[in-house]
Amino acid sequence: MRYLVAAVVFLALSGAVFAQGKKKKMDPAFAPVTDDPKLPRVLLIGDSISIGYTPATRKLLAGKANVHRIPTNGGPSDNGKKNIKKWLGSSKWDVIHFNWGLHDIKRGTGKNQVPIDAYERNLRDLVKAMKETGARLIWAATTPVPAGKTNPPRLNADVLAYNQIAKKVMEENGIAINDLYAFALPRLDKIQLKVNVHFTPKGSEALAERVAAAIETALKK
Repeated sequence: MRYLVAAVVFLALSGAVFAQGKKKKMDPAFAPVTDDPKLPRVLLIGDSISIGYTPATRKLLAGKANVHRIPTNGGPSDNGKKNIKKWLGSSKWDVIHFNWGLHDIKRGTGKNQVPIDAYERNLRDLVKAMKETGARLIWAATTPVPAGKTNPPRLNADVLAYNQIAKKVMEENGIAINDLYAFALPRLDKIQLKVNVHFTPKGSEALAERVAAAIETALKK
């Protein structure tokens, strides 16, 4: 019996150590950034699509900008409203590249997680908060939802509708648009996972090239 107890304790401790080891493994997108004071500061805001292109964007802008991102998945636009002040902090930002949309259009209950009229109101409030930083803003159009039954359920028709609303808000506020939707759509079979809104590693790198180029253009202005 004593040996059985000892074995159980050993397995429990081993599991705890293994769990701690897994917990310590950090997604490179969330790695801390040590600023070069000579370079401009860039903030990326977005969901898992932006998490995917963050590391490659940093590499492409190495020596040109300090590229930060929010410390989490940005989620839907109402989550953005709750956290935007905290994410912006008190530091100076030269460029903010941002997106909300894929979480807003989720249809787990048959309806969009965030109705389109609420999405528009949220975007207007978020844009107002970001403009107060004095940074140049870049809106990233929400990327396509592929054909098939995605999990959670989403419709590409909703992407189109929500992107149209976002475009209206951005144009009214003089904000540049990085049309990642138009870029990704004709090459989805090469850069996106099958029946999944997420992208392959190569796909995230391709998006990163567009993101880095948009940021460089904004920095030159």
